[in-house]
Amino acid sequence: MLAQKGSLQGQCVHRKNASALPRAAAAPLRLRLPSRGTLPVCATAIRAPKTEIEEANPQGKDLLNRSYYPTGVDSANVTKKWYIIDAEGQTLGRLACLACQYIRGKHNPTYTPSMDMGAYVVVINADKVKVTGSKYDNKTYFNHVNARPGSWRVEAFKDLQRRLPERIIERAVKGMLPKGRLGRNIRTHLKVFKGPSHPHEAQKPADITSEIDLKPKNGPGAALLASKKQ
Repeated sequence: MLAQKGSLQGQCVHRKNASALPRAAAAPLRLRLPSRGTLPVCATAIRAPKTEIEEANPQGKDLLNRSYYPTGVDSANVTKKWYIIDAEGQTLGRLACLACQYIRGKHNPTYTPSMDMGAYVVVINADKVKVTGSKYDNKTYFNHVNARPGSWRVEAFKDLQRRLPERIIERAVKGMLPKGRLGRNIRTHLKVFKGPSHPHEAQKPADITSEIDLKPKNGPGAALLASKKQ
């Protein structure tokens, strides 16, 4: 169908009657496309400013997944809490298990395995930790002095406790943390000191030494479990 200019504009013209029209009217109209780089009017229209939700989620609201997932603000080191454990007379394995639990953040309801949701743990009196059975004489620690296979050294527990007691607790907690980038980052959240003093008094760490021998049913979530059973 062809459109005619002037008085015939907007009317339909059949091919058999196209010869009766003037040449200018019978000629087809050519649409001129916009040059490259220009946008149509609808694309250049002024849009309303984005809301806070749209700025936080540039891809839009996720309607399929409504489960909670922590963000970088939730796992920032500035917002982490501090705890302290007195290792005097405590068993090495139980102490390391409690420290690892708080460093990983498993005591929080917002715990996520792929995020650092834990806290800082300070351990004092590391030289007074104890082990059960014959581990005091038979437990050994293998170490490469300069990371070369020919310069290895085996040291007994009693010798390492006398020389460098902080390393005993550090290696015990390290074995319970995940192996990877996350484990290497949260490993530094453990602060071990030989004596009773430490330089983190400004953080006001909470004492959790009494939770070492607690069973799960009597732990921090005991009140929550009891409320659900009622």
